[in-house]
Amino acid sequence: MEVLIRDAQEKSTLDLHFVQQVSLDILREMQCDDRCELSIVFVDDAEIHRLNLQYRGLDRPTDVLSFALQEAEFPDIQTSAAHVPFPRLLGDVIISTETTQQHAEERGHSFERELLMLLIHGILHVLGYDHSNDPDAEKMEALERRLYEQFIRAYRMSSFPCPY
Repeated sequence: MEVLIRDAQEKSTLDLHFVQQVSLDILREMQCDDRCELSIVFVDDAEIHRLNLQYRGLDRPTDVLSFALQEAEFPDIQTSAAHVPFPRLLGDVIISTETTQQHAEERGHSFERELLMLLIHGILHVLGYDHSNDPDAEKMEALERRLYEQFIRAYRMSSFPCPY
């Protein structure tokens, strides 16, 4: 597995090792095979605002955008096309560090906790999970809560309830 990280913002200092470790742990937990590749890009509010307007028609910044290269869940991700030597490109997760910090402050927890939630949310989207209708939202949110609680314990972060 490979997680490519690009820090294209200057507002926050990021622990890229933490981002790498969390992202790989999420992919492993979701049973992605060794050929999976994911891109994570950190941007400022101006850039995510531009992307949100361009791709979603929403004229405001957001915390995270995900661009999956395949629009379906990957139930057989660990075994599919095992004979093919090429990487399995999952997609891109774009995170605004400014909005991440703002939401962390509003919720009374650390930047890292908020970032954990956004990484889980964004990676699940590139793996094909969605929340556009109630049954899909319930499924995705239950998985987000489980992963969030699991990684809060694994990374020994103080406990705050998952907002999903």
